[in-house]
Amino acid sequence: MKKYIFAGVVTLLLLSSCNNKSESKREGHSSEMEAHHEENHEAGKEHSDEIILPSAKAQAVGVQSMIIQPGLFNQIIKTSGQIEAAQGNEKTVVATVNGIVSFQKKVVQGISVGEGTGLMILSSNNLTNGDPVQRTRVTYETARKEYERMKALVTNKIVSEKEFAQAKQDYESARISYNAVIKNHSAKGQLITSPMNGYIKDLLVREGDYVEVGQPLVSITQNRKLFLRADVSERYYSSLRSIKSANFCTPYDNKVNALEKLNGKLLSYGKATGTDNSYYLPVIFEFDNKGDFIPGTFVEIYLLSTPMNNVISLPHSALTEEQGSIFVYLQVDEEGYKKQLVTVGADDGQRVQIISGIKAGDRVVTEGAYQVKLAGATNAIPPHSHEH
Repeated sequence: MKKYIFAGVVTLLLLSSCNNKSESKREGHSSEMEAHHEENHEAGKEHSDEIILPSAKAQAVGVQSMIIQPGLFNQIIKTSGQIEAAQGNEKTVVATVNGIVSFQKKVVQGISVGEGTGLMILSSNNLTNGDPVQRTRVTYETARKEYERMKALVTNKIVSEKEFAQAKQDYESARISYNAVIKNHSAKGQLITSPMNGYIKDLLVREGDYVEVGQPLVSITQNRKLFLRADVSERYYSSLRSIKSANFCTPYDNKVNALEKLNGKLLSYGKATGTDNSYYLPVIFEFDNKGDFIPGTFVEIYLLSTPMNNVISLPHSALTEEQGSIFVYLQVDEEGYKKQLVTVGADDGQRVQIISGIKAGDRVVTEGAYQVKLAGATNAIPPHSHEH
């Protein structure tokens, strides 16, 4: 009986010892997990501003980056101005007879016309004075017959040389007038044609208008060469002599065009303000119309002045704005990006000078910055928690 009691006591002691060791082991493992969790939490805190965008997805949405190096940049004078037709490439068509305007086809500003293309008819059939072409023809025929009669009589000394000279002068004047109006004349009236290939710039009359000889009807431009006129404030007068070229942006496509790619050149800059008391000095450039530029269009202009060396600049596509501040995105590794606040300077319409925030050697997102911004907003959403 004592043996059984002793064996039971030993068993209880062994079981108690095993339980204590197991409890101690569990407590140690729990402490280790908590320490590991704290370590991961600290690591996550350290990289909380990093934006994760997988490289495959970044490529799919067009994200591109490049290592930034300083380069040449120009001081900029931003202003406004206008595209104008170059001299010598524009003609105004005028009425050759009195008449009522009737368009041959749809004639509107901007359409292309060829040399000799019919634009409108000037009809005089219902006017009180009748058809001026018919009147001119009658005058011509009368003068011609009188001239031929005088020509036969002057040889026989029946009429004087003075009378014959006057008859000849009347005949020549009538012939010139008749030949001028008989061209392009029909029963409908006088056809007005385009004198050259080009585009209609201004339509100066409407259907049914009455016009007189010499009245402007339409202006046509060839648009081969155009002028860019920049209106510059007087306070930049001392900087005008350093202007070499310009970029400009049209309102109908928001595209920035560089004059150097359009064979542009500086023609002149004003030494005095205009007579309209505008207080602006004109700067005139000439360039080839390689695009669909419309004379008369008002544009934004970025005048390129004194060159600056060792300047960091970025394209507009690299910049994003938040609450009035400008940010770019640095690529820190293959899939990691970081938002960076920058201070900007001069803007030439295509690129912007970066004064502070990035340095040479930084890899900056130049295309798809908005997509990285959206990825950052997605990363900022906290994960779902199962805590209760």
